[in-house]
Amino acid sequence: MVKTKIITPAQGAYNYPLLIKSLLLSGQRYEAEQEIVYADKLRFSYRTLNERIHRLANALTAAGIKAGDTVAMLDWDSHRYLECFFAVPMIGAVLHTVNIRMSPEQVLYTMNHAEDDLVLVHDDFLPLLEQIQGELTTVKGFIQLSDEGAPATALPVLGEYEQLLAQAAAIYDFPDFDENSVATTFYTTGTTGNPKGVYFSHRQLVLHTLNAVGTLGVYQGAPLLRSDDVYMPITPMFHVHAWGVPYVATLMGIKQVYPGRYEPNSLVRLYREEKVTFSHCVPTILQMILSCPEAAHTDFSGWKMLLGGSALTLGVAGQAAARGMLVHSGYGMSETCPLLCVTYLRTAELQQPMDAQLAVRIKTGVPVPMVDLRIIDASGNRVAHDGVAQGEVVVRAPWLTQGYLHEPEKGAELWEDGWLHTGDIASIDPRGGVEIKDRIKDVIKTGGEWISSLELESLISKHPAVASVAVVGIPDDQWGERPMALVVCQPGQAVEQKTIEVHLQQFVDSGHINKWAIPKQIKFVADIPKTSVGKINKKLIRENELAQGRAE
Repeated sequence: MVKTKIITPAQGAYNYPLLIKSLLLSGQRYEAEQEIVYADKLRFSYRTLNERIHRLANALTAAGIKAGDTVAMLDWDSHRYLECFFAVPMIGAVLHTVNIRMSPEQVLYTMNHAEDDLVLVHDDFLPLLEQIQGELTTVKGFIQLSDEGAPATALPVLGEYEQLLAQAAAIYDFPDFDENSVATTFYTTGTTGNPKGVYFSHRQLVLHTLNAVGTLGVYQGAPLLRSDDVYMPITPMFHVHAWGVPYVATLMGIKQVYPGRYEPNSLVRLYREEKVTFSHCVPTILQMILSCPEAAHTDFSGWKMLLGGSALTLGVAGQAAARGMLVHSGYGMSETCPLLCVTYLRTAELQQPMDAQLAVRIKTGVPVPMVDLRIIDASGNRVAHDGVAQGEVVVRAPWLTQGYLHEPEKGAELWEDGWLHTGDIASIDPRGGVEIKDRIKDVIKTGGEWISSLELESLISKHPAVASVAVVGIPDDQWGERPMALVVCQPGQAVEQKTIEVHLQQFVDSGHINKWAIPKQIKFVADIPKTSVGKINKKLIRENELAQGRAE
């Protein structure tokens, strides 16, 4: 430990803790009358938002919640979720954002594993909780979240959310406490075993928020979220705090639009009617938006869209750009809170035509400030920054989860040698641009060579008849693995395997890929399996192909 000079603070000097409550100070000062909108159901001001957060804190306290307890949330993206992002951790409790798209068995596991004390549940998820209620081991009560009336339920509810807020006092004295206190937890599903609990402290969330404010707003090369923007998340709030952007938007005091349940036509109408300028989502959701009926007569010019969660292909990016959207890529994972990299365009690149910019816009991006990102080989050595050499992405930053809840062995594996191991294979170019090549588990190993499934997907997506594509490796007796592609065609169009092979041959001829990268199996399907957060589910695709192979 280096010995440095430390001066004893003056008597009475206050050691200001980095707590989530500090993020609420500025929005109301700047724009007290700015709007928080919930779908087509409700709108109110930042002044009212702050009051509702105070009322919610009193309602939670009256329900028996105290510092250190855990409050579970099952809701669509709503004003209620935003209020819980603040009120629950601000009283010293932990907010568990439950993944409502998991199976009932997984939801039960996560709620018991997180040791939830109180559950806030939307009417749509009452049947789910009624199904598992008898097996919940720590839950002491439920609060019902209703949009229209409050249907009867077998759950022992303490009351309906709005009624409880109306009865609660409008002032709550939020205490100070250790900034390293856990504020939130949620669960990420892996390829094997039970979901793993990720958790973040107040300090981590505040630092992530401050960094995102600068990253998304300051740089002309990435002007995604500024004071005159209108924000609408299209990434579930249960998934890494909707990428942390609700905290950013609230600090900034900008208009926020929460869409409720995701339905593409409703999302487009909200975009149009509320004049949304910035959103974020996974590429599959973007495809749904672009292809829905409402999109046919909607001008998307200027809609800034941050894409992450899975690779953005040139095909999808091109479709979005042709409709006027400004697409950017972001990179992170559940364990990283999530911001690690964002598209950054330099002045010369911004002056190029949009078609030329897309090659940069779909890449992983540049590590954001305060992120120490390295790409290492199997021996732990850094690879060359030449855009060619590949290795695993490892990172350090102030907002990375410090482990997995109740699973120290898995946490130690995540943090091997003091670096968080992402499990992603990437290269880095001389200017610091990162390009994710694949997940370690998704790289296709054929004849001793590696093939990137993401690169193949991007090349196949360039064919105008292709709407979406997934590429996985399947066992091959001669080569170990060979690539197999699932392709969804654009509405009203159809192609054959030979068409895709001819399309890919041009990239073989140009030296972009090797000839053995062309899939020998290409299946045309109506849909591609997705995970609970909208990513392509390659694990399930491989399992289905193996099962089909055994059956044959």
